Amino acid sequence: MKGNFLHKIVCIGILIISLFSYAQQPIIANVDSNNLEFQQHFFEALKQKSINNFSKAIESLEKCNQLDSESLAVDFELSKNYLFLKKYFEAEIFIDKAFKKEPNNKYLMLHKIAIFKAQQNFESAIELQRKLVKIYPNLSDDLVLLYIQNQNFEEAEKLIDEIDKNGLKSLKTIGYNDYLLSKKELKPIVKEITSAKNTSIESLRKAYLKTKEYAILNQLLKLELEQQLFDILNEDSKSGLELYPAQPFLYLTNAIALNKLEKYNDAITVLTIGIDFVIDDRTMEADFYEQLSIAYLGVGNKTEATKFKQKAAQLRT
Repeated sequence: MKGNFLHKIVCIGILIISLFSYAQQPIIANVDSNNLEFQQHFFEALKQKSINNFSKAIESLEKCNQLDSESLAVDFELSKNYLFLKKYFEAEIFIDKAFKKEPNNKYLMLHKIAIFKAQQNFESAIELQRKLVKIYPNLSDDLVLLYIQNQNFEEAEKLIDEIDKNGLKSLKTIGYNDYLLSKKELKPIVKEITSAKNTSIESLRKAYLKTKEYAILNQLLKLELEQQLFDILNEDSKSGLELYPAQPFLYLTNAIALNKLEKYNDAITVLTIGIDFVIDDRTMEADFYEQLSIAYLGVGNKTEATKFKQKAAQLRT
């Protein structure tokens, strides 16, 4: 009897285990199916983003979101694609959602700073970059750049001194310091231009000095560029940046002059600062990348030169 009882217990146990296993199979299969579908949509989104088809990428990411609404990676990618489309409101919504999951994530912070910069909201970008620098002091260079772009020149100088004291000086820091020094040392160029060809340049300069109108300065620089007067172009564009520090055309013309004068490191610094002011202008952005390519080739960095040349070509297609 005892053996028969034990036999029944074992049989019941096997039946329960079998039923449990059978019940679990559809659940496991469903999880695997969802996971596979999620991966397919996610990789499709990455593929579409790589070919600049950002709307299609968002469609795939929304499908991912339906399968897993808590995925940090999906939120991050959605924010990136909305930023590429210049839909800043949506980009902020998804990066903030990601931040709730990982508030000190370096890459999330860098991306949110990029969103602020794209809107020229440098105050907010600076605030977040300061928090980032406390965690990652090696990112202080980017804070210097933000100070310069926001015309907080004294703060930029103080930070450069601090970077130097902490032994974190880099080529970027040196470039930004040179840029700040050149602003202080800027002197108006005085040249007698007597040829009939350059009379219009002088008249434009006189008109600009009198009115300080950007439209006149723009014409002046274009004429100097056309006539390849690169010394004058360098001085006038640099002087113009004192009054119009958010005009990307001034950075571009100044960099062209610097490249022609073989001041390649100075050109790299000016282009790095100025390109963040280029908004929704593929042609000008490509011009910046072309000048960066020339400058990096000038300093012997063929890898960076090729990279920027390719970026320019992609924008022109």
